[in-house]
Amino acid sequence: MPRFALQIDYDGGPFQGWQRQAVGQPSVQATVETALSRLEPGPHTVAAAGRTDAGVHATGQVATVDLARDWEGIRLAEALNFHMRPLPVAVLRAVRVADDFHARFSAIERRYLFRLVIRRAPVTHDHGQVWQVRGPLDVAAMRAGAAHLLGNHDFTTFRSTLCQAKSPVKTLDCIEISEHPYPGGHEVRFALRARSFLHNQVRSIVGTLERVGAGAWSPDDVKRALEARTRTACGPVCPPQGLYLTGVGYRDNPFA
Repeated sequence: MPRFALQIDYDGGPFQGWQRQAVGQPSVQATVETALSRLEPGPHTVAAAGRTDAGVHATGQVATVDLARDWEGIRLAEALNFHMRPLPVAVLRAVRVADDFHARFSAIERRYLFRLVIRRAPVTHDHGQVWQVRGPLDVAAMRAGAAHLLGNHDFTTFRSTLCQAKSPVKTLDCIEISEHPYPGGHEVRFALRARSFLHNQVRSIVGTLERVGAGAWSPDDVKRALEARTRTACGPVCPPQGLYLTGVGYRDNPFA
């Protein structure tokens, strides 16, 4: 059976996350699988590079699926997009891949972006797409706090108690914090890159760094929280709507 990789873009707001849920609870996976069943008899199981949580978005999710027909990539993408309307999910590209390629297990890195908007007026056009805070944040202090998290660490403090990963040890390769103009305020973006992430790791890190920026924590408090290796030492977990899975890296990029 031909295997295809799908590059998927979605607004996570209407969904209970990527992963298929109980009947009556919408998910991105079920949306894609239902569309596939309208193209070929099912059932279909789509494997994703990252199981994003409820409310989390993606601009570069990758999923793999085996089909009976050897589709032309552009036709497969167009057919899926037709059957997923009007839900906010789109297949950007569909390509034929080797039988041993797997969206999750072949991945060598994942990239996330978190968008935080600072302004007093309510967010309008980006409602549901960013985390809004009203008070000023010290970006230099947040960068100093983030520096303690780079490299290989036990991230027990920064993972959900429901996390199913076998080990809390991960290597955070990059965390860049940048400022951007925004109408009536400004936007702070957190770009993180690692081979893989723990459940709620990015949201736990951003929520903690926001406390540093607000002056409630010092940058060295982040180091102490990391070394405590206990969830109770973590700062608040920020809301999901500012988080985006922006890309997945592979040694042989199927979309290159």
